[in-house]
Order: sequence, then C-alpha cells, then structure tokens
Amino acid sequence: MNSRAILSGAAVVAAAMPILAPVAAQATDPVQLASDVFVERFQPGPNGRVSRILERPQGLHPGDQLVFVVNWKASRARPFTVTNPLPRAVSFQRSVDGAEEVSVDGGRSWGRLEDLRVTDRDGGLRHANPEDVTHLRWRVPDRLAAIGAGQITYRGVVR
Repeated sequence: MNSRAILSGAAVVAAAMPILAPVAAQATDPVQLASDVFVERFQPGPNGRVSRILERPQGLHPGDQLVFVVNWKASRARPFTVTNPLPRAVSFQRSVDGAEEVSVDGGRSWGRLEDLRVTDRDGGLRHANPEDVTHLRWRVPDRLAAIGAGQITYRGVVR
C-alpha cells in the first residue's frame, strides 16, 4: 500500500471535519445539524449482482467516491440556509436533488454551477466545473422547514 495515498487519505478525513460541522445554519430559530461522510464502495454480491457499501472513512485514496449527508432539524417553519465548505482534497460531483448553490471563489459569490465562470491560467474566462467548487449552500424554504427534519446528500471524489 502506498504511504502517500494513506497520508493523503488521512488528510482528507481531517479536511472533511468542517463538512461534519456545517459552517452555518442561518435562521432566527435554532436549527440542529448533524453531518457525516461515507466512502462508497462496490463489491460482487450474490447471483452476480453488485452490492453498494457505504463505509466510514478509514484510509482514503485518490478516486474514492464519497457520500456526504447533512441531517437537519428545525423547531419552526422558518426558512434557513445551510452552508458547507468543501475540503480542498475533495472534488464536488453532484447532490441528490440539484437544489444547491455553489461558490467557486471561497464563498464570496454564489450561483448554479452552469452559470458560474472562473479565470483560467491564461487569464481568460471559462465555465466553472465541479472541480472548481469551494463551498455548497442550500436554502431550506419554510414549507420544508415546517416538516421539522430533513436530509441533504451530495457526492464528492477524493482528488
């Protein structure tokens, strides 16, 4: 096993700690957040089927698929926002519902990924891609907050 890969895996787990405690749930009433991250693996199952396994990260390697889960509880039906930084060692892939806004500049500006532009190495503008994402944000409207609890799920890959 490559010690560099193990070290980078440990760094990803350490870097994922901010994900495990989302930066903010902005609301006038308390919102409780609980987050987790899992490594997604596939292995042969019975009858030639493939089984999907979600495991807690132990050692991560470039290319490992990650599943991030943010569970929220709201005490009142008021809108709130959940904001998560993305560890540098992780490249954003997608969320379950596509309702997120992303930032490609450290959280200064926000939008849909397909609407954002970044400056390339030559100084020109190009469309942002998932590897450019630095932060994720979800706005939970009052109609969903009224349910009292929910879950946000998104995927990333170890760089």
